[in-house]
Amino acid sequence: MLQKQKTLLKKVYLTGFGLHTAKEVHISFKPAPENTGFVFVRIDLPGSPQVPAHIDLVKHTDRSTAIEKDGVKILTVEHVLAALTGADLDNVIIEVDSEELPIMDGSALPFINVLEQAGSLDQQTEREYYELSDIISYTDTKTGSEITALPSKGYDLSVMVDFDTEVLGSQNAILTDLRNFKKEIASARTFCFFHELESLITSGLIKGGDLNNAIVYVDKNLKEEQIQGLQKIFQRNDLQVLPNGTLNNVQLHSANEAARHKLLDVVGDLALIGKYLKAKIIAYKPGHQINTQFAKKLFKNIQKKNTPRFDLNKTVYDINKIMKLLPHRPPFLLIDRIIDLTERYVVGIKNITMNEPFFVGHFPEEPVFPGVLQVEAMAQAGGIFVLSQKEDPKNYSTYFMKIDNVRFKQKVIPGDLMILKMELLQNIRMGIVRMQGHGYVNEKIVVEAEVTAQVVRTKVSRS
Repeated sequence: MLQKQKTLLKKVYLTGFGLHTAKEVHISFKPAPENTGFVFVRIDLPGSPQVPAHIDLVKHTDRSTAIEKDGVKILTVEHVLAALTGADLDNVIIEVDSEELPIMDGSALPFINVLEQAGSLDQQTEREYYELSDIISYTDTKTGSEITALPSKGYDLSVMVDFDTEVLGSQNAILTDLRNFKKEIASARTFCFFHELESLITSGLIKGGDLNNAIVYVDKNLKEEQIQGLQKIFQRNDLQVLPNGTLNNVQLHSANEAARHKLLDVVGDLALIGKYLKAKIIAYKPGHQINTQFAKKLFKNIQKKNTPRFDLNKTVYDINKIMKLLPHRPPFLLIDRIIDLTERYVVGIKNITMNEPFFVGHFPEEPVFPGVLQVEAMAQAGGIFVLSQKEDPKNYSTYFMKIDNVRFKQKVIPGDLMILKMELLQNIRMGIVRMQGHGYVNEKIVVEAEVTAQVVRTKVSRS
């Protein structure tokens, strides 16, 4: 049975504190249109900049996963993303008034509880799954960590961790059905060892730590003055080491809570791929670094597998009809034919020939299609998409507002047939259109970019 994309029925919010900054953080979860994905919005900054939850935006993975776009950061995203995945959602706007997400109790449970309060709504578009056809693995030779994904009809995860300490030893955790995420995994809290706690306190890296949001495993014999020091720092006179090797700040939910939390982190980090998986994931000694590196490898595999096939014999608009829509003219008309056009995307063709005037100077000995013109060609395809929906397209023009996440994968040269696909990221509102563009040569992506443009009514009708 096909699964529909899901969003929230209403806006919900909660308040907490950042683990590292101790700042009060307000976070809201809002319904989002189809194909939006999970997008963070920094409402504390001018213009409320957006940071999509995407693996390409991972900035660092030191003790947590942080993403960044155009200098705008979102720290500690893994617990929120794990909750969104465990709540079976696809499209959610997450508004936050700080760069660091609240730690809450150190688990994903507070987030998943508030998401369930909002309720979910089935949308019209079908959910896209990434279903493996081959075994994919990634190994970190420095740490010995390894993650492997095997083909499966469901999303099955197992984690094995070896902490090489008497107090924790080796642990396993398994999740055979994502629908059981809340019951089996969501409440597992983050943890640290006592020697790490000392260093973090000294360095001022856990200003928001209050011993209510982490399990502390004592991995060495403590002196009385060390216990007294912690009692003073956290204003608790009853701190002691329990027989199971933990401080008595919290009670364990399960004997393998540490492994369950590592599994929770895997779910959150892999959510940065942007698709639900159909795979059996086996992780040995996972951490944010290897989780995100593995996610990058999976995403590259997705891109390779999902390279679309196009019917090159099909014609929706020939060059004459294109010129009736676009104001561009040679030598700056960079679309030769439109071969597909739907309510959500457009596909155009650009034939790269040696006769192009820019090859005279770019470059005489090694002609290369300029990257800026590749992006312009995608934008012209997007313009055709927008203007084709107008009854009087000659009275409108589209203008660049912003170009994001531009990547050039390989050179485009004379003789190449470049296929340009522009997909609508969200419905056109107030004359603003956002589209994701990909350029293909020989079934390989050569360029990609996210384009934002404005549709403007011109003062003079084009003839």
